[in-house]
Amino acid sequence: MALIDTLESAWYGDGRPPWWTWPLAALYGAVVRLRGWLYRIGAMRSVRLPVPVIVVGNLSVGGTGKTPLTIALAGALSARGYHPGVVSRGHGGRRREPMLLGDQPDPTEVGDEPCLIRASGVPVAVGRDRPAAARLLLDAGCDVVVADDGLQHYALARDMEICVIDGTRRFGNGRLLPAGPLREPRSRLARVDFRVCNGGLPAGGEFSMQLLGDEAVALHDGERRPLAQFAGQHVHAVAAIGHPARFFASLRAAGIEPIEHAFADHHAFVAGDLDFGDRLPVLMTDKDAVKCRHFARPDWWRVPVRAELPAAFYEALGERLDGLRRETGSPAT
Repeated sequence: MALIDTLESAWYGDGRPPWWTWPLAALYGAVVRLRGWLYRIGAMRSVRLPVPVIVVGNLSVGGTGKTPLTIALAGALSARGYHPGVVSRGHGGRRREPMLLGDQPDPTEVGDEPCLIRASGVPVAVGRDRPAAARLLLDAGCDVVVADDGLQHYALARDMEICVIDGTRRFGNGRLLPAGPLREPRSRLARVDFRVCNGGLPAGGEFSMQLLGDEAVALHDGERRPLAQFAGQHVHAVAAIGHPARFFASLRAAGIEPIEHAFADHHAFVAGDLDFGDRLPVLMTDKDAVKCRHFARPDWWRVPVRAELPAAFYEALGERLDGLRRETGSPAT
């Protein structure tokens, strides 16, 4: 964690990246360019599915809001008459072989984000072989596939790309890993179909997204309580996400006084991690709650968020998707 904190301070602050990150970033950039070229010439194969594939991803490491956007996108597609399914690598889980998730998946097996997406009601398949996992969704009746965190996973051919951008941190110092936070150069943005800015002020051509959460839900029994009821109180705030500060800031914006407990992204919680030696309430993200339910205590609460985007975003995406269906001759929904 100390090394990660040092690097993030250089990525998003005024510090200079450590000297050893520069040659590694140059090597990383060369590998990224070589890999892209191999896919373009066909030396590395992309598998194309018989249904549209929409990729949701980002250029930078860490949380930008991809999962809430994926859930919102699946809901919007369903409302439009499609039958979407989500494919994910299942980061943080032990599962290697492709798997279609059931109603109560185990986050230690398939990862926390797929469990959170599955809880929204959409079919989810996980697997390191994304094309094979996506085929499980087709067998389940899905007619459009959404790839969560799939921008750099070129083995699955895509019809549309959505890049989510942290509206506060943006692209940091603009350098590639590990000298900066970028998985690919910023020039990659020119090839995506939609750019979504999570919080902050969107730049030209970006759609604005806000993550809204106004209630807390008890892990123990499902009781729902307005988040405002915690205003003026000290609480333990737990976040094992890519950008914990965003969650802590949202609680402060609600008038809550959080005692911050940041864990590494996808941290595998055990009960002792949340034993803080007092009786204060514990508030955590939805993503963390899926890993804590089986040992939850009465005063532990999750704070679900929903992604809110302008209608123009969904209209533009829907029109593009309908056009793809007409081009391929697929039956109308």
